[in-house]
Amino acid sequence: MNIIEDVKARVYNFGNKTADGNRQMKNLLGGKGANLAEMSALGIPVPPGFTITTEVCTAYNSLGKEAVIDMIKSDVEQSIKTIETSMGTEFGSKENPLLLSVRSGARVSMPGMMDTVLNLGLNDEAVLGLVEKTGNPKFAWDSYRRFIQMYGGVVLGMKPASKDDIDPFEEIMEHLKEKRGISLDTEFTIQDLKDLVYDFKDAVKKRTGHDFPTNPWDQLWGAVIAVFNSWNGDRAVYYRTMNGYPSDWGTAVNVQAMVFGNMGDTSATGVCFTRDAGTGENVFNGEYLMNAQGEDVVSGVRTPQQITKLGSIRWAELAKVDEEERAETYPSLEEVMPELYKELDGIQKKLENHYRDMQDMEFTIQDGKLWILQTRNGKRTGAAMVKIAVDLMNEGLIDDKEALLRIEANKLDELLHPIFDPKALKTANVIAQGLPASPGAATGKIVFFADEANKFKNSILVRIETSPEDLEGMHVAKGILTARGGMTSHAAVVARGMGKCCISGAGALKINYKARTLTVNGHEYHEGDWISLNGSTGNIIEGKVATKEPELSGEFAIIMKLADKYRDMQVRTNADTPNDAKIARSFGAEGIGLTRTEHMFFEIDRIKAMREMILADTVKGRIAALNELLPMQRSDFEGIFEAMQGLPVTIRLLDPPLHEFVPHELATQKELADDMHISLQAVKNKVAELAEFNPMLGHRGCRLGNTYPEITEMQTRAIIEAALNLKERGITSRPEIMVPLVGTLAEFEAQDRIIRDTAEAVFKERNDKIEFSVGTMIEVPRATLMADLIAEKADFFSFGTNDLTQMTFGYSRDDAGKFLPIYIEKGILKADPFEVLDQEGVGQLVKLGTERGRSSKPKLKVGVCGEHGGEPSSVEFFYNSGLDYVSCSPYRVPIARLVAAQAAIKAKY
Repeated sequence: MNIIEDVKARVYNFGNKTADGNRQMKNLLGGKGANLAEMSALGIPVPPGFTITTEVCTAYNSLGKEAVIDMIKSDVEQSIKTIETSMGTEFGSKENPLLLSVRSGARVSMPGMMDTVLNLGLNDEAVLGLVEKTGNPKFAWDSYRRFIQMYGGVVLGMKPASKDDIDPFEEIMEHLKEKRGISLDTEFTIQDLKDLVYDFKDAVKKRTGHDFPTNPWDQLWGAVIAVFNSWNGDRAVYYRTMNGYPSDWGTAVNVQAMVFGNMGDTSATGVCFTRDAGTGENVFNGEYLMNAQGEDVVSGVRTPQQITKLGSIRWAELAKVDEEERAETYPSLEEVMPELYKELDGIQKKLENHYRDMQDMEFTIQDGKLWILQTRNGKRTGAAMVKIAVDLMNEGLIDDKEALLRIEANKLDELLHPIFDPKALKTANVIAQGLPASPGAATGKIVFFADEANKFKNSILVRIETSPEDLEGMHVAKGILTARGGMTSHAAVVARGMGKCCISGAGALKINYKARTLTVNGHEYHEGDWISLNGSTGNIIEGKVATKEPELSGEFAIIMKLADKYRDMQVRTNADTPNDAKIARSFGAEGIGLTRTEHMFFEIDRIKAMREMILADTVKGRIAALNELLPMQRSDFEGIFEAMQGLPVTIRLLDPPLHEFVPHELATQKELADDMHISLQAVKNKVAELAEFNPMLGHRGCRLGNTYPEITEMQTRAIIEAALNLKERGITSRPEIMVPLVGTLAEFEAQDRIIRDTAEAVFKERNDKIEFSVGTMIEVPRATLMADLIAEKADFFSFGTNDLTQMTFGYSRDDAGKFLPIYIEKGILKADPFEVLDQEGVGQLVKLGTERGRSSKPKLKVGVCGEHGGEPSSVEFFYNSGLDYVSCSPYRVPIARLVAAQAAIKAKY
């Protein structure tokens, strides 16, 4: 038990305007527990309860159930007495039972990923006491029915047998509805609910072999352990992996007195947001259900009503419901319970001002009294994230530095995806309308099951409603469409957190899982049919819709301008074509950090000349073939230089081994032999000669240029001539010629001589000059050790972290997929080192190479051009290591600009 011996407390109480903890204790109490404590101290009406800390979860994972129960039993018993005193009830009493909710709560919000149990403490005797106490037998038996259903699923493992089956308890309910000729849960009679309780317990006995537990303490410990277990459940593990959260955080357990939204027409439950989580609009919004419990709202089983009158009117417009029907059948909480709405509105304003961020709140109204069950910084889309940060800054709640730090860099990616072309939308066939739960544009083929979302390259997951078990499929799919559920349903909340396009509550959809069909207004769509979702309007569109590139405008442009104000590390792009260069420049790239010349040789009109050069037996033959390639290369460079007018462009000389350019198919080899008037055998011999056992470490990079100097000469000539041609047109070019894969000073010196001699020859021919520089790509570990010597000759360094990672770990990037996922799953590695820089190993080589290089050339320009240059944690590391710039793919440029600014703010302020 010494794992948590030093912890002062394992159980923290809250309620009655007092609390043992506060919002700064998220790591120990989890986000939910910390915020419950904070709200209680603020005087917000919070049901009393206690939090079992995340460290107890960690201990449970090491020590097991019995040891942990023994460790916290006396603390929990004391905390239960505190709740009993506060609520005037008794846990385990037959006449006046205290009922509890048991919820998870990690340090970050993980909506729906772990487990909850409500109405805990009920049994055959307590339910009669609840009837007597409340005078509301329907409420009491409905609560008991719900408890058995939830406890059975969460604690006893009563799940559907297969994906084609429904929840075993839902199946019993559906049979009873069919028998009674009803459609809604609220239509069950008291006798129906009693029958369901009996049938549910019978199902538990048949499935598990044990009676449903009746002792409230057994129920409580079962629920607490189930919440701890859910931390390592499949969906929680997947969610952590998806978001990069460590497995050793653990979850807290929050135990609270139950308050009931299902006590009749003066009771309700709901979820609300202080701002729109989809768009960021500064408007209070949310959904509620009368006579219901919280799970009813978020599960999507029932489509809820709007909290505000404005929201209700907007919903009615989308649902094509007239005002008279809306006010009569779907009124807002503001209209039904105006005084309670006013209290809720006051609390949401108080909480947003206190936390200085958009809040996601859960509430229950029990018999006319409002209780707040939870608040947290709300999950939001990328667009909402940016707008809310800018609006809060403009409202004076946060300053500009805080606004930048509020932006999650990777979520900016959502704003950089293509959007539907407005012209194409005008002629689109809209087949149905739903709620715009999460903005965006998605086109894909219909799939009906989450575990089949990867059946097509682009898929749309179509469900009646989603559940937490669907998480992986939701992540894989391009978009999510549900027939049920509102703007706060599971599908909507999770989709917004992922930045995934989602339409919910499309009631016109008739989905048949067994037949795998979607029927809308008599028209049948099948698995594999194309549909498109406009998450901004809720329109469901038949077929594909054309897209266009997004623009940096509005609040996004403001954030980028702020980022440029604070950052002092440059951001370049990796671009091989003028089009890539233009896109990157529109996103704020300050030059090109990597142009890969080999990509230019693979085009059909060039590959032939390239192969002729490779197959040539003499220098003269190679030069003849290279002279064919020269004008093509020169034209490419002119286009790129023109796109980046006046900005630096780093061009890497030919890097891949020559075998990548030769044909390996017999038919293509015959064609090449005919074109060159040589024998097929000669082609085959050359292909065999070029084959390598380990191409990554073979005849490539500067080794090619040093063995075939005519290749370096041609490429240098193309670069210099292109720059001179543009100079004649009044356009400035700043070429930086980069020698790849250098491991020794002599290798670099040999290439440097060829480059400078060729450039001088061109200058003499043209009687003109341009400025250029020659540097090297540091991607061989030995080069980092020799960096002080290499820097004496090189004008700049650019770390190629992709190859540096391969050579430092000894992993082949092409083959690592066979074991890296297992390494990450087992905790041998925390992340894929090809995606996230290994700061402890590869990162130290970057630091060492930079320090040694600048020891001999203090003003040496140093950058990075691997894809790590666009990964947020890596960019921050490069900033702190003193690099001058990072370079990344065009669509990662805004992300790198933001992180560079965030790193500067963290370091300086």
